[in-house]
Amino acid sequence: MQPQPISTVFENPSFDGHQEVIFVRDRESGLKAIIAIHDTRLGPALGGCRIWPFESEAAALRDVLRLSRGMTYKNALAGLKFGGAKAVIIGDESAKTPALLRAFGRAVDRLGGRYVTGEDVGMSMADLEIIRTETAHVRGIREGGVGDPSPYTAYGVLVGMRAAVARALGRNRLDGLSVAVQGLGAVGARLCQLLHEAGARLVVADIDPGKVTRMVEEFAAEGVAANRAHAAKVDVFAPCALGAVLNERTIPAIQARVVAGSANNQLATVADGRQLMERNILYAPDYVINAGGAIAIACEGPDFDINRLKRRVESIGTTLERIFARSSSDGCPPSQVADLLAEERLARAATGSA
Repeated sequence: MQPQPISTVFENPSFDGHQEVIFVRDRESGLKAIIAIHDTRLGPALGGCRIWPFESEAAALRDVLRLSRGMTYKNALAGLKFGGAKAVIIGDESAKTPALLRAFGRAVDRLGGRYVTGEDVGMSMADLEIIRTETAHVRGIREGGVGDPSPYTAYGVLVGMRAAVARALGRNRLDGLSVAVQGLGAVGARLCQLLHEAGARLVVADIDPGKVTRMVEEFAAEGVAANRAHAAKVDVFAPCALGAVLNERTIPAIQARVVAGSANNQLATVADGRQLMERNILYAPDYVINAGGAIAIACEGPDFDINRLKRRVESIGTTLERIFARSSSDGCPPSQVADLLAEERLARAATGSA
């Protein structure tokens, strides 16, 4: 079989008019990273950095292009004065040496504030502290910041799930409902706790069986295989792992009436949003419902107020209600409506009226 050629950045199907795509290489530390700045019309581009053992550089490029576009739309619909970006480091977590993290920090600093980084998959606050020794363009650290943003992401998902359940099931409460949470990382585990406290019945899944055992023991959850969580017989499916979980293979098997989770890029293709709608499954667009963490780190500063932050995270529910209403009236999938609303704000920003 002949090897398939790798397309250029501009020809990549996930390229969406990105302003800058920077490939970073530091031979001494072994750093191989890509930083994608999608849009800065609303302000400096904000988005976390993840480290992942991508199967290829092409896969890493596709991921960072998709994630950075999602950050632009996330920040736009959250009402933040930040554009969107993302960074990926190619490698597994064992590669996270101080030298590699400092090299990444220097790469961020060379961008002069056009990109503000933060925590994502595989990264921790301790890692951010090392990165900050090389650049001031970091959010979500302990000292002078909100610290770990994952509790705010989880809380925003809970708020958004309530809005989706009210719309799809006519219920204002989560008690008595069944929710399948796929992915039990920092956000997924915290969401399980919040759902348990709200009286929901949990079905949980993760590639790490230890995490499943913990949720089963702590919250009387039912454990299922990670690749079958989408097919669980539940009211709500909450994808909280990696992206593209909603696709032509999984959507026909979904039994839930609502999909509301924290994972980024849940739809494998644009057409999958329409397929969910045709199956009468209400989808809470990922970059809307998972914006709590971005809102939290965007609110850092000398005038930080925890009550104001909580209100801003709770506005996720209002934004989703607006999306669901327009989806119903226009006959468009919520994912498409969310894109349109984000693009409307970006267009206003271009004219100075955002």
